[in-house]
Amino acid sequence: MPKPLTIVATIIAAPGHEDLVEKELIKAIAPTLAEAGCLQYDLHQDHNQPGLFLFFENWATREEWLVHMESDHLAEMKQATEGKIESTVINEMTQIVG
Repeated sequence: MPKPLTIVATIIAAPGHEDLVEKELIKAIAPTLAEAGCLQYDLHQDHNQPGLFLFFENWATREEWLVHMESDHLAEMKQATEGKIESTVINEMTQIVG
């Protein structure tokens, strides 16, 4: 049986837009958890850099994650945060031990 796909997505809000970005990221959680294949979708915020957010996600398959990436709620989040995010880095990973 294939292992789940783990996504580590790091988002850095542009200065002055931390609260808006946080609000929009939070709005994406409930609809994402309801998606087929979503096993885990946790949002974290750095203690020392409040504009740094991290999603730790687990998906049953990469294909289901790709469907998520084209979802309406992610498109709405991208539109609402356009110009307010400094950078986004997405790492696709597979758990080795555990």
